[in-house]
Amino acid sequence: MPLHFGILVFPNVQQLDLTGPYEVFASACDTEVHLVWKDREPLLASTRLSLTPTATFADCPALDVLCIPGGGGINALLRDDTVLGFVREQAAKARYVTSVCTGSLVLGAAGLLQGKRATTHWNAHDFLGRFGAIPVDERIVQDGNLITAGGVTSGIDFGLAVIAELMGQAEAEIVQLSLEYAPQPPFHSGTPKEASPAVLAETRRRLAGSRAAREEILLNL
Repeated sequence: MPLHFGILVFPNVQQLDLTGPYEVFASACDTEVHLVWKDREPLLASTRLSLTPTATFADCPALDVLCIPGGGGINALLRDDTVLGFVREQAAKARYVTSVCTGSLVLGAAGLLQGKRATTHWNAHDFLGRFGAIPVDERIVQDGNLITAGGVTSGIDFGLAVIAELMGQAEAEIVQLSLEYAPQPPFHSGTPKEASPAVLAETRRRLAGSRAAREEILLNL
């Protein structure tokens, strides 16, 4: 029997939050990866990439791994009872409940982070405590069957960690090699600690709009 991975797909999802772990999960032996949404109509990611769901909330099978990616589109999900109900329902049966980037805030809104160690994108890390989570500044954080990852590109590392958890390190390393995942970034500004003050300030400015909208939503939850 294949392992079933379900990744929530939604309008304005950060596509690499989704496609990074998708590629890893789908490259492992005997897996089925479902992109799950309310319907099967194509939708657009935050960078205008078109994505097509392969399963709906109504017909999604029981999942071994539930994964919630992040992005600006999660703001609407934080108040969407249909989405949060689906997340709770699948989380109750899944072997692992997971997120990438700000997808962890959706888990929080669904009531799944209370008393749990968790992480998220650095620009939303301070929101975790509002959901009763214990914020941890690490790229991947596991607390029981809850696995959360930091921002965007951490989804690849996270995906490999999940495969190792389910299938063993050897399978994860085979997937890593098949994808030639050996990152050597040309610059060292991938975290606030590494970035220059000027780069950090400009990045915060560009992310300010989505953060302000999210802040207002969280104040009214």
